[in-house]
Amino acid sequence: MTRLVSIDGVIHRPEEARVSVYDRGFLYGDSVFETIRTYGGEPFALEEHLARLERSAERIAIALPIPRDELGREVVALLRAATAAGSAGATAGSASAGSSAAPLESTIRVMLTRGSGPLGLDPSLAGAPLRVILVEPLKPLPGGLYREGIAVVTIRTQRAGDAAPGAKVSNYLESLLALREARAAGAHEALILDPSGHVVEGTTSNVFLVERRPAAHEGAEDPGYMLITPPREAGILVGITRAHVMHVAGELGMPVCCEPVTMARLLAAEEVFITSSLREIVPVVRVDAHTIGAGVPGPKARALHAAFRRRVGAGAMPLPWETP
Repeated sequence: MTRLVSIDGVIHRPEEARVSVYDRGFLYGDSVFETIRTYGGEPFALEEHLARLERSAERIAIALPIPRDELGREVVALLRAATAAGSAGATAGSASAGSSAAPLESTIRVMLTRGSGPLGLDPSLAGAPLRVILVEPLKPLPGGLYREGIAVVTIRTQRAGDAAPGAKVSNYLESLLALREARAAGAHEALILDPSGHVVEGTTSNVFLVERRPAAHEGAEDPGYMLITPPREAGILVGITRAHVMHVAGELGMPVCCEPVTMARLLAAEEVFITSSLREIVPVVRVDAHTIGAGVPGPKARALHAAFRRRVGAGAMPLPWETP
């Protein structure tokens, strides 16, 4: 696996890839994007990601320059080229080591900008939309974060995406500053609070709570737990992984409710975890100065993670907390 770039369907090595300094994605963050990962070398939920990319583009009035299925073929072609370019070195390395290494997984970023044009905010100044695809080796989180759980902080802020709710826009300044604040506090992620103090999502993740179901609803065959996640109406980016986690929760018999999440509700949860395409499911054991549950990753998050891996066809892979 090696890093490659596709610009308007033409493949380049990263050091040769060029985008105009007058591109509006560079000048104004006037663009949308998707981040995808592979399992077994295949892009997971590619059609779902590209459909969301198209919806994001529509929300900020950028027309997809080519049909969505053609864009999908460009993604796959670039992935195959990157895999082929890196295969000789990987084969040689495996031979010298006397063993065969597991295939590397990839991260794919698909970007669509409004295009280039003279300086000025007026969108009509832009020319044709520009599409850029990046492929590089996936860098998984250390296994210790899954074994021990992560700390998060809560931050009240206004996000650039609030101007186009549901769109995955490239202007991540507020999220970047929130994440910087989280890292300065020794935390892995920041959870965004809306003006009323409700938890919305992470800077690059969705958030879930595991709660006890009301006693009246528990029974001999009832797991006694329910999964809570903020609703679409809260202004969240509706995550692809979020949707699949909700599906596997149903398969495990755990009801899912999309409801507002107050700070009090968050801190009282039995378990909390975040989800994203690259990180999958990461347990949260501390919020600000408060311990969640027993202060260790809980059994429900781990059961959901194992079920998620089976759903994506990676059930035979070691689970993240089983890796270094």
